[in-house]
Amino acid sequence: MLDANLKQQLQQYLGMLREPIELVASLGDGAKSAETRDLLTTIADLSDKVTARFDGDNARRPSFVIRRAADHDVAVTFAGVPLGHEFTSLVLALLWAGGHPPKVDDKLVQQVRDLSGRHDFEMYFSLSCHNCPDVVQALTLMSLFNKGVTATLIEGGAFQDEVESRGVMAVPAVFKDGAMWASGRMGLEDILAKVDTAASARQAEEMGAMDPFEALVVGGGPAGAAASIYLARKGFRTGIAADRIGGQVLDTMGIENFIATSYTEGPKLSAQIEAHIGDYAINVLKPVRAAKLIPATQPGAYHTVELDNGAKLKARSLILATGARWRSLGVPGEAEYQTKGVAYCPHCDGPLFKGKRVAVIGGGNSGVEAAIDLANIVGHVTLIEFDTQLRADQVLQDKLRSFANVNILVNAQTTAITGDGEKVNGLTWKDRASGEEQTVELEGVFVQIGLVPNTEWLKDTGLELSRHGEIVIDERGGTNLPGVFAAGDATVVPYKQIVIAMGEGSKAALSAFDYLIRNEPIEEISQAAATHEAQVA
Repeated sequence: MLDANLKQQLQQYLGMLREPIELVASLGDGAKSAETRDLLTTIADLSDKVTARFDGDNARRPSFVIRRAADHDVAVTFAGVPLGHEFTSLVLALLWAGGHPPKVDDKLVQQVRDLSGRHDFEMYFSLSCHNCPDVVQALTLMSLFNKGVTATLIEGGAFQDEVESRGVMAVPAVFKDGAMWASGRMGLEDILAKVDTAASARQAEEMGAMDPFEALVVGGGPAGAAASIYLARKGFRTGIAADRIGGQVLDTMGIENFIATSYTEGPKLSAQIEAHIGDYAINVLKPVRAAKLIPATQPGAYHTVELDNGAKLKARSLILATGARWRSLGVPGEAEYQTKGVAYCPHCDGPLFKGKRVAVIGGGNSGVEAAIDLANIVGHVTLIEFDTQLRADQVLQDKLRSFANVNILVNAQTTAITGDGEKVNGLTWKDRASGEEQTVELEGVFVQIGLVPNTEWLKDTGLELSRHGEIVIDERGGTNLPGVFAAGDATVVPYKQIVIAMGEGSKAALSAFDYLIRNEPIEEISQAAATHEAQVA
């Protein structure tokens, strides 16, 4: 089941175990159960600190518990076979159960340990979902470091009937105490913020007490990361405030145009970005979102950024790199049926629609790539494009048209997404030439119609925005406000690419450096003047 290379890697990791662990499996008669037995037997054969048993009584079959041999309450449960994107999650679960310390901020681990009460989590993932491992690993850590937390991590493809009966139509999907609790990508900080209701207030208090920054970067995508690294290398006191490090890169699957790297994946690149930030004395503030900007009244004075947790951060220079998000259709039914058939990530949620009928909205590269991906999984794909022709690269169009289970509609306007109150059952579209409306029966709708900048919080601040809401910048990354710079997908720069965002972030940082060395801090000048006057008096 594991090739020789993976076995060798796994054996090296298992050499880090500090305490014996047990794998207790509950198996049935199917192929998935046979795969699980094979996997657990292989793991046990690679280390004398691992034993495998196959006499478990879990109702979900196949499933297995990873637990500490000396303390069975230190445990986590996997249902299905956690390979693919979840192989790393499996390895971490083995290591943590065996006493190997996690590479996680000590304060977060302590927050997990201090969490009170009982918290029972069930989480559904798919093996092709690149957003799921963060959630799987966060819940794994919580269940292994706090005995009041349990986590059962379920591979949806192995339990299709259960997925359908519980209405799971998007992953990652987290149930808590038997009820739907959260969906979408979340890190340990995000989950703790939802469980530990006092966490946000504590975080705000800590951040509000921080000294002002010389440079504050708002946004943790490629542009923000590059800017923070460049500024820190110049020796400035630098902070980066972000919802997550990596931004939209975290939601990107295959990356083949990042120069000098033939192929990588978004989560891997994001992890490398975060590690690079960690090489410098950069204050990383997350998960937070900017809520309000109060610009400085004159060059050299402090700008203020108010965060969604209420904290206020001050800085002599700002770099705004808040990126963009998927654009929504804005039609009836879209919001109502999000995670109930309306989805935005074909890699994550596609496997949940195996053999079913879906639509993809959007005929650009993203839409056509999504349709190609889905055509290999689902029963039928209807691609709907508003324009009179597809806008994707010709090679992608040719590939799409090679599938027998794909129907392409152009000059078509999606007018509504319909459902039965629980899940999507179709959509309506209008022929823009004839005005005739038609319906399509289906179970899923994947929206791929471009991006919208995350700049709503900057309106009415005096900062110049384009008619599309993008931050207007000059050739140096400067805005119309002195000391405020911007970079990446939130700006008017025309090409929204990772490599371009990194370059723009670096340029904005160099411009901020130039601004800082040319403008003395107003507050320090005022304090010096006051001290001089006092001495003269």
